[in-house]
Amino acid sequence: MKKLMRFMVFVFTVSGFFLHSPYVFAEQFFYKHQKGDAYRILSTVDEDVYVNRVLSHRAEILNRIAVEVTDEKDGTGTHHAEFLTAEKAAGLAGTQSFQWSREYRSVFDRNPCGMITIDDQYYMPVVRNVPVFPDKDLSIGETWTAAGHEVHDFRDGFGIQEPYRIPFRAEYTYLGFKQWKGKDYPAFSVSYRIFSEPPRADGHIWPVRIMGASDQTVYWDTELGQPAAYHEYFRMVFELSSGDTFEYRGSAQAEIIAAVRMDKDKMAEEISRDIDQMGIEGTSVRIADDGVIITLEDIQFQPDSAVLMPSERQKLDKIAEILKRYPGRDILIGGHTALAGTAEGRLILSQERAAAAADYLIANGVRSADRIVVQGYGAERPLADNRTEEGMRKNRRVEITILEN
Repeated sequence: MKKLMRFMVFVFTVSGFFLHSPYVFAEQFFYKHQKGDAYRILSTVDEDVYVNRVLSHRAEILNRIAVEVTDEKDGTGTHHAEFLTAEKAAGLAGTQSFQWSREYRSVFDRNPCGMITIDDQYYMPVVRNVPVFPDKDLSIGETWTAAGHEVHDFRDGFGIQEPYRIPFRAEYTYLGFKQWKGKDYPAFSVSYRIFSEPPRADGHIWPVRIMGASDQTVYWDTELGQPAAYHEYFRMVFELSSGDTFEYRGSAQAEIIAAVRMDKDKMAEEISRDIDQMGIEGTSVRIADDGVIITLEDIQFQPDSAVLMPSERQKLDKIAEILKRYPGRDILIGGHTALAGTAEGRLILSQERAAAAADYLIANGVRSADRIVVQGYGAERPLADNRTEEGMRKNRRVEITILEN
């Protein structure tokens, strides 16, 4: 268990009334869905990981979630969501970039009060049926409770092949107005505690005792009818059948951003024109499902390293000018190698080179570190024949994807 992922999907609106006096506020919260709604949820997690009560490592995790409401019936929305988790690139000395870790897809329904209906095959979202709202107006200080559960992916760590469910009962309090980044929002708290001695699971090891706590504050944007953000403090302890104990302590926060549909054809045409006008050699543009890809062929590094040659920094300076014209889009940088050396060596080198390009763009103000994710592919996705020098040149490349959502 390298890290504990914290994923919640908030896609909801608020309706009700405010009595704007210093003393009385009332609000009724409920989910409202509209077909075609699309959102990005950007979440960061900082956690300390303890193994057998000794600090093992600290992790900084970036969760990037894309959600679209594909249907609505009687107030219940059908959501299609993609979850990308990335971690500060471990082992890549000095890098500021986040390394792609895992991607999940999920489909679920959510009714107006917040209850989720989802097939057992899906691992995401981790935290489900939070928040759930009562069908009434709420005054400041008023409380309510509702059942929820967490679902975890223990395939790699424990060999448990099915999504692992941990139930809890959450307690809510309407807090009135609270500040988030200098602005006042109506807010409510969500807290739950976990103590469980679950039955044996079908894996090579399994939890025999689970203890945990989560304390969250959710901030509401009444104009948009969406939550502006949330933050959470959490602690989870897993005592395992092997006798080992894993503990995760940390904090998480997220902001929700409306996703504007990308005009890929227009963007690709604009970027192609800019590349021609700037005279950027060995660079091409193509459209993909997840966005618009800028391919830098045969990008030059010092031999067997991830140190950019001066000529490539000049090329990236020009690419940076292009990327700055689309500031609302996140970026994925993929590193690719030719078919040389070992598979493990190719993968590491491609990761390091993607991270080097990302760090250069971050240092030049193209995006903040939490807006760029890197991934190394080694030689798994060749564009040309590795048996020729020309083909190898094309396969040694960095691809910068301006993401759709």
